Amino acid sequence: MDAGLAALLGAAVGSVATLGAAIVSGRTQARAQHDQWRRQHRRDAYARYLSALHDRDIAMDAILDALRSDDPDLPDVDEKIRRFIALAREVHRAAEVVILEGPAALADVAERVTHASSDLSRVMRRLAENAHKGDTTRKAEDAALADERERILYQAVKDFRLAARSVIGNTN
Repeated sequence: MDAGLAALLGAAVGSVATLGAAIVSGRTQARAQHDQWRRQHRRDAYARYLSALHDRDIAMDAILDALRSDDPDLPDVDEKIRRFIALAREVHRAAEVVILEGPAALADVAERVTHASSDLSRVMRRLAENAHKGDTTRKAEDAALADERERILYQAVKDFRLAARSVIGNTN
């Protein structure tokens, strides 16, 4: 083989190897960018959900505090309940995005938050209904149950936060 042909063959092999490396590098970079984009979208969805939960929980606390009074201001309680319902809708909307963004394991944890919140909401509604009726026979029992359900809800939200951190790769 003469030197010219060997040089041409060497240049061709080098070009193919360089092209192959560029393709692999480009795909790796594109995949890394896509993964970062996905993490950011998930992080944003999880943060919106946690923020909506926080706002709704503050509204729930205001209702429960008002209902613990010996003589609750019922029109004020009703206004607080209307605010709570509006905020609960925001939580539902944010939860739908969490479910869409996934993964399924995180959606399961969000579902546990939903159940814990519903359990607490039922106690709150019963307290409000009984306050409207002037019935205080179960008030102490329901207040204690509300405290227990708040602790369960807090743990479910904490579990969601930890699971979300794991999904987006922030485990510190």
